[in-house]
Amino acid sequence: MLVKREQNWSAHIWTASAGSDVSAVAFSPDGSCVVSGSDDATVRLWDVQTGAALGDPLTGHSYGITSVVFSPDGKVLASGSHDKTVRLWDAQTGAALGDPLTGHSYGITSVVFSPDGKVLASGSYDATVRLWDAQTGAALGDPLTGHSHMITSVVFSPDSKTGAALGDPLTGHSDLIRSVVFSPDGQILFSVSFSGMVQFWHSLTNQMGYCLPSHQTSRL
Repeated sequence: MLVKREQNWSAHIWTASAGSDVSAVAFSPDGSCVVSGSDDATVRLWDVQTGAALGDPLTGHSYGITSVVFSPDGKVLASGSHDKTVRLWDAQTGAALGDPLTGHSYGITSVVFSPDGKVLASGSYDATVRLWDAQTGAALGDPLTGHSHMITSVVFSPDSKTGAALGDPLTGHSDLIRSVVFSPDGQILFSVSFSGMVQFWHSLTNQMGYCLPSHQTSRL
């Protein structure tokens, strides 16, 4: 199908209203839809091309959504909430998959699937990370502890063998870590703190490689 190009083409495609403040969004692996989580405790799916809502909002959480993510195959959605739970959903039907995953003592801050789709990790304000079987929702061992502050970001290496959970300042950072990401080969980890500083780490040795100049940012 040919799409007519306007003389003054706008970068804006569409706007969708979720009914309340949106707190988390994520693309499906094939890029055909977007999932959003909102402060109204609902999760919604949207068609990327048209902006149309795909089905009814997914309900079940009792407090606002903080993180949403698709499984690598796009078949399952995971959502974390201030209600201390993680929920799994069928991405096609919107049906809840089993009972909510419980165990955190405070709200969830981050949920992420391992690249192989076998494990789901959740970080929390309770300063712990929990691992879950992505198929059954069963807890995998005891919570991972050691942080003294809330977990702000959880990420897996591309080979699914290593995970990084950040919250406490790393050496060189003067503030809590806000986000981390592995390089495609899994050998480099980039971290950014609330102070705006970006640092590069050798993931195998945990040694800092270099530091990028601080962004001129302010806390939100």
